Amino acid sequence: MFSLFEDSPEFKKRLATPFTPTKVTLQEVHSVIPKHLHEKNTFKALLYVIRDVTCAVIVYKLGWLIDPIAKFLVEECGTPHVGIAVKWGLWALYWHWQGVILAGWWCMAHEAGHGSLSNYPWFNHLVGYSLHTFILVPYYAWRSSHHAHHKATMSIERDENFVPRTRSEYGLPPENIAKVNDYHEMFEETPIYTLLRMLFMQVLGWQYYLFTNAMGNQMYPPWTNHFQPSSPLFKPHERKGIIASNIGLSAMSCILYLWTREVGFHNFLKFFFVPYLLANHWIVMLTYLHHSDPSIAHYRATQWSFLRGAISTVDRPLLGWAGRFFLHNVSHDHVAHHLFSSIPFYNQPYVTEAIKKILKEDYNYDSTNTFRALYRTFSQCIFIEDEGDIVFYKNKEGNAQRVLAPGALDHKTKKLT
Repeated sequence: MFSLFEDSPEFKKRLATPFTPTKVTLQEVHSVIPKHLHEKNTFKALLYVIRDVTCAVIVYKLGWLIDPIAKFLVEECGTPHVGIAVKWGLWALYWHWQGVILAGWWCMAHEAGHGSLSNYPWFNHLVGYSLHTFILVPYYAWRSSHHAHHKATMSIERDENFVPRTRSEYGLPPENIAKVNDYHEMFEETPIYTLLRMLFMQVLGWQYYLFTNAMGNQMYPPWTNHFQPSSPLFKPHERKGIIASNIGLSAMSCILYLWTREVGFHNFLKFFFVPYLLANHWIVMLTYLHHSDPSIAHYRATQWSFLRGAISTVDRPLLGWAGRFFLHNVSHDHVAHHLFSSIPFYNQPYVTEAIKKILKEDYNYDSTNTFRALYRTFSQCIFIEDEGDIVFYKNKEGNAQRVLAPGALDHKTKKLT
């Protein structure tokens, strides 16, 4: 029970180990991956898509039985309290599992956006566009910014997502004169306020990011978003795709409006809106924890390389078997995904086992309970310094929990092919 609230042995060991950038080369990493793992099977991918859609339909159909079952218990069995308890217990199960399944749709569309489902681009785009549009995600828009993230992962200057804010951006005094009270005045808050901010991020953070580029790169102007075709996030040749995404979202909104008129607003809330919010919760949680961690380094230009950025993520057993089944290994094998994003998700577990042998201590894994890890990251990953080529997050006291090893900066970035 207490392990739910404790940091994992892997995390503690990482914090206690002074950091040195990997000395492994990208060529060495590529050399340990069997060629057959790169092969894509369109039919196999289609079966996974059908399975995911079927799961959502089955749960949706079962959802329509919840209220009749509760009514039967109340009216026919004369057990009103049992009926109410069963009703809301079953709705809680429906919301949880449908939320997980729809988050799995997001993950499948994410794989399609990388072109990892099939050698036929039209198949990848059809699957990705359809699944993302159903859960109100602008497929082509997010695909564009996500690809930019993969090209510059953990680069302070160029990454797209969850880019750390700096000391100067918070208006803090320089490190050599800053006092504990300076940090407390800026960051100290009540536990309930921290909880409310976390809830906001988990429930509405995904939409807030899409509309405002919150926690995106500061090189973009205010109110940069994923819906405007002329947004600086996109290149001119991508604008038709952005328009197509917006048309899809408009069509889906109309479908939801007509369906809501048919079934009633209360059923819209129960059957779609609550699972939609919970799906967004899982999306925010997994993407946030992939790259935000007190033990993981961020790089500035002179020390960044593709390999260093790609392995600066953390594999986590998010949702256990359900994370592998419904979320398609997105958190279990995220290091492998960043190194080989075009390899199908069903082959990524084998990639993980292969790269662990070559990366050794440079491979990052954390078995900490995911909700514990979420609170830890939210409360400890506050800001980074304006200077330093390799930096770690600092907490509310202005302290970094991991340090650089002597000579860490002597290992210059190499352009690896």
